[in-house]
Amino acid sequence: MVSSGIMKKSYPRIDETVYSKEISTGLRIYVIPKAGYQKKNAILSVGFGSINNCFKLAGSNIAQSIPEGVAHFLEHRLFEDENGSVLDRFASFGAQANAFTSFSQTAYLFSCTTLFNENLELLFDLVQKPYFDQMSVDKEIEIIRQEIMLYDDNAHWRILFNLLSALYHVHPVRNDISGSFESIAQITPEMLYCCYDHFYNHGNMSLFVTGDIDPHALFNHVEKITGSTVKKAAGRVKGIIPEEPESVHKKRIEEIKVVSQPQFALGFKDRIAKGTLNGSTLQRELAMEIVLEAIFGSSEKLYYDLYHEDLIGDDFRSEYNVEESFGYSMITGETGFPDELYLRVLEAIEVKQKEGVTEEQFNRYRKNLLGSFISQLNSLDFIMYNYPAYCFRGDDFLSIPEVLQEIKIEDCNALLRDNLDLSRHSLSLILPE
Repeated sequence: MVSSGIMKKSYPRIDETVYSKEISTGLRIYVIPKAGYQKKNAILSVGFGSINNCFKLAGSNIAQSIPEGVAHFLEHRLFEDENGSVLDRFASFGAQANAFTSFSQTAYLFSCTTLFNENLELLFDLVQKPYFDQMSVDKEIEIIRQEIMLYDDNAHWRILFNLLSALYHVHPVRNDISGSFESIAQITPEMLYCCYDHFYNHGNMSLFVTGDIDPHALFNHVEKITGSTVKKAAGRVKGIIPEEPESVHKKRIEEIKVVSQPQFALGFKDRIAKGTLNGSTLQRELAMEIVLEAIFGSSEKLYYDLYHEDLIGDDFRSEYNVEESFGYSMITGETGFPDELYLRVLEAIEVKQKEGVTEEQFNRYRKNLLGSFISQLNSLDFIMYNYPAYCFRGDDFLSIPEVLQEIKIEDCNALLRDNLDLSRHSLSLILPE
């Protein structure tokens, strides 16, 4: 810990240090200095994502529901104001800017090599000065309609959300982040201002910066450019998530698209959506990555057999996604024989549940995860996209090496049986016309 309310946390094993401070507005700022780097990255994250479509306003016990896609719509509108596109102004300062909406957050970011303070001021300017009128909202509805149609033609996007709609009965993760034609048509300027006032308070936001940055100077600068214009933080906003049954909604879902080969996605729903391993979502995530690699990794016999039998291609992979209120495992790839691949994958899981993850697999994949993590720390983009997301989830992204050391093979085998329960799976297929 250092003076002036600044916290300093060192990670000797990976030679990284994080400086953090909560300024007077309630905004929490995190800085990872990278001496000698030309590039500087900043990302302003808001705890408002696509799953936050039900919440209570401050001082009220009445639940407020909003249409699907409002968080994404708001992100779009904040990149436009009465002066036009903010992206053009970032470009005039030599920066590349972007924004995205995920299930649990909205993020606004930029990268630059010069004029960092000017770009940072522009970033806060665009987020702190909302401008919504009926004409701009109507225009945005048409733009997002086009985006929805574009994603509707994307087989990888459709197979994911088809799978989530099959896994989940009522959890909002089953809904497309962009919303639907019907839901976005209900959005009004008043609704956008209401959600902005509720979620875009500094207590529900964080700023993360990495590059050759002086943390003390940064904290003072952000305090200066925000202190007089931002209302007192209301704090972290918790959405209302409906109670989700343990069972899956549908066992199988198919859609016909213009694709050359069938697209395959098999998903497994966590039994306790927000359950953690020893109190750590991060520990649960890393243990599941070891489990999935031990079954479906490219160096395992199953992968070799499926590949040489032409049941899978180079895109065959597995992944695990977990947030505070949901979690699922997913096996995806392109295949000419989806039904045969489906049976082989289920059989492989059943066999592995009887045998368990071996000691050799456990040690090998734990080392692989550590090596992959350390090798990517030189990438400012890798740190920028991950650190804030893990913070909002309540996890310390840079503690991955220590957390990996704490995982035991018994943890992996317990999750192997629980998270890959064969009674809680759904199959999503995109089939050729």
